[in-house]
Amino acid sequence: MTTTTDQTAKQEEKEIPESCKLQLCGVKKSFNSKKVLRGIDLKVPQGQSLVVIGGSGTGKSVMLKCVLGLLHPDEGSIMVDGRETMGLDARDRNRLMKKFGMLFQGAALFDSMKIWENVAFGLVQGRGMDRNDAQAIALEKMKAVGLDEQVGDLYPAELSGGMQKRVGLARAVAANPEILFFDEPTTGLDPIMADVINELIIKSVKELGATALSITHDMASARKIADVIAMIHEGRIIWCGPVGELDHTDNEYVDQFIHGRAEGPITDIIGKAA
Repeated sequence: MTTTTDQTAKQEEKEIPESCKLQLCGVKKSFNSKKVLRGIDLKVPQGQSLVVIGGSGTGKSVMLKCVLGLLHPDEGSIMVDGRETMGLDARDRNRLMKKFGMLFQGAALFDSMKIWENVAFGLVQGRGMDRNDAQAIALEKMKAVGLDEQVGDLYPAELSGGMQKRVGLARAVAANPEILFFDEPTTGLDPIMADVINELIIKSVKELGATALSITHDMASARKIADVIAMIHEGRIIWCGPVGELDHTDNEYVDQFIHGRAEGPITDIIGKAA
């Protein structure tokens, strides 16, 4: 007899470009007896924006941390540009990280640093760039996300949540990364500011020609910034396809989630676990 978990693990086949910038195969991660990732298989096409949706506690953040090397998977493979990243030594890991840009959920700015110093942090600390040169780039990136030069001399506490997100985005793109990661980019923002951030993400990815991987439960954001959407449930990718096919899937888990319905298979699972 096929179990509910087995059914959710069956990923629908979709036409996705074969050229992949980032690929996860069979990635598993547990914390003691709790299995969080149960075998993640995911391809992020070169030059495209892939958004992973899913509810709280489904493994989105753990998956992202595994890709970034902040957590070490128990099993599986994570490849960037066709090269295995699992088990890299410190030197190779640092080289890999230079390909990445990250917008954290809470902006994660340094309170004691001026805004321009926050934006330039990776340039100065990670690449050893001269502070004056780094400041010039920081101000340029700030302008690109709609922040005036005068903001550069302020501190994070003097900015609104939406402005802090813009600073975080400017920092993420400061070194012209090849891959951008967005962790719940619109969390805590009102609908208008959220849409501003979404537009800036699209603009930044396009201008850099970057590949992007985002995680979110905000469907308005997912629909706007994604070329491809995948859904994670119970530690597995249960659906993946072009954003235009999202509303035409017959996957009952995806259908329930994107329409925010209380009734459905996800609720049933929660009820049984309670």
